[in-house]
This record gives sequence, C-alpha cells and structure tokens, in this order.
Amino acid sequence: MKRREVLALLGCAALLPLPAVAQPAPAGLRRLGVLTVTAADDAIGQMRATILTDALATLGWKEQDNLRIEWRHGGGDRALIARQAGELLALNPDILLAIGTPSVVELRKRAAATPIVFAVVTDPVGQGFVKTLSHPGGNITGFTDYDGPMAGKWLEMLTQITPKVSRIAVVYNPSTAPFAGLMLPAIEQAARSLGVSVDPVPVHDAASIAALAARKGEGLLVLPDFFTLANRARLQAAVAEARIPAVYWSRTFVDEGGLMSYSTDSAEQVRRAAAYIDRILKGARPADLPVQNPTKFELAINLRTARTLGVTIPPALLAIADEVIE
Repeated sequence: MKRREVLALLGCAALLPLPAVAQPAPAGLRRLGVLTVTAADDAIGQMRATILTDALATLGWKEQDNLRIEWRHGGGDRALIARQAGELLALNPDILLAIGTPSVVELRKRAAATPIVFAVVTDPVGQGFVKTLSHPGGNITGFTDYDGPMAGKWLEMLTQITPKVSRIAVVYNPSTAPFAGLMLPAIEQAARSLGVSVDPVPVHDAASIAALAARKGEGLLVLPDFFTLANRARLQAAVAEARIPAVYWSRTFVDEGGLMSYSTDSAEQVRRAAAYIDRILKGARPADLPVQNPTKFELAINLRTARTLGVTIPPALLAIADEVIE
C-alpha cells in the first residue's frame, strides 16, 4: 500500500467515535455517582442537588477539588432509571447516592461491592435492601422517608375536614412504589378505626392519571411515589377537575396548589446522607452505619385550595401546621 493511502486511512480512523470508557480520576479526586428519580430540570431535584453539594463542601468535599460528582436523572421513568444506573456503574465510582426506591433497586442490581447510601426510601428492610435497620449488612445504608403512624395521620387529616370524607382513593404506581403493598395494610387498619373505606387505585401513565378526574365525591391519598412526583402537574389538574380534597406525601404538592400534606423533610435526609458519604469515603463501612428513620415531619395546608374546594379546615389542624398558605 502506498504511503499516501496509509496516511488517508489513519486520518479516517482518527475521525471514528471512540467507545465510552470511564476516565481515571486524578490522584486524590474521589468520584461520587448520584442517581435520582426526578428530572434534571425538576425544581425539587435541583434543590436537593444544591443541598447535597453544600453539605459535602461543609464536610471538606468540594467539586473539582477533591470530589467529582456524576449526576444521573430518571425523570420518573423506570426504564430510564435502569439505563442511568448502568451508566453510573461504568464510571467506576467510589460511592453511590440513590435518591428514591427505584434508584436503589437499579443500583443494587449492578453494584455488589460499591458502597450505596440511599435517601427518601420507604421500608428498606421489607424491600430487602438491608438486613435490619441497626445492622444493615452488605454495602447499603441510608435514610428512610416513612414512619408507620404516617398512614393514620394522612387519613385522619381527610376525616377532619368539612364536609366529611367517607371514601378515600389511595393512589400509587406499582412499578415505582413497590413498597405500596407494605403500606396498604397499615392504611386499611387506620381506615377501619376512623370509619372510612379505602380503595387502592394504581396509576401508571397519563391516561390513568387523567381518569382520576371522574372520582367525584371522594377523598384522595397520594402515597410516596416518584412517579406521582414527576407527574404532579397532571395529577393535580385531575384532582382539581374532580374537585375532591387530597392529602399528599410531599409538601411540594401543597406549594403547587395541593390541599394538604404530611411528610418527612426530604431535604434533611439528603443533608444527612452527605454525612454518611463523608464517613464512608474516610473508611467507614456501610454495614456498620445504621439505617436512620425520619426525625423531622412537616404538616402543610393550602387554605386557598380549601376555599376553592369549599372545604373547611378545623382550627385544631391549622394550629399544628408547619406551613399554611393563605
């Protein structure tokens, strides 16, 4: 082959795309992979990202100084979350942060040894993520977002308003809230003591959310579920069309027009997760760090929405609210 032809072939080869491979981190730079179930442009996800980076900086971990954070966002799409989990593991991170149950599920499938810290996750023992809360074992630990008495509190809030609610639809997506089966028995038990009936209503796409608009004369309970969070605008539009009172698992819904929420402080969980990331990067084992239950709860009420729906919130409930939107 002539020299000119060889050079031409080499030039073409230089233009071919290179396979995606993990680049080694500079000496002293640690790599943290974060998988969230919210979209990259979601205000909640952006707020959590700020909290995480600020908390890590306070602990001495500063981006592009001694830490590189690789972000991946699932946007409430289970298939996308799975793909993003694979991308993160291909980068060979030193540690992973999983925000939301689907993130834990997908990372756990792929990371048998890489430490995983989770936040905003329901019942990690029941879902098989850890052995016990006090002794998680394995490579996973973190912070939960649900405490058993919350189920009764959600229903109680709906039974205290006027006019009274006697039937409550419980909304969740089975694929993104696999723990719903663990929560429903507690909800049904609380319903019996409060004299109301509950009706589990799975949703899985835009059509099933829109169908909620036909549920007149009921109350609505939205379980912790990142699918409903990612689709909250569509969900709240259906609830507004049905003109029914609803209680939610996140204060974000109330800030954006929902009636009531009783929830843990997810921002605080992310902040606390930063402390575990710090300890693990400094040599601690996830197996030795106990899973921690929520310690801070928030009750939020939107009186503007109450007036629109024609419902009355009792003074006793308003008196204990952490946030009242008037």
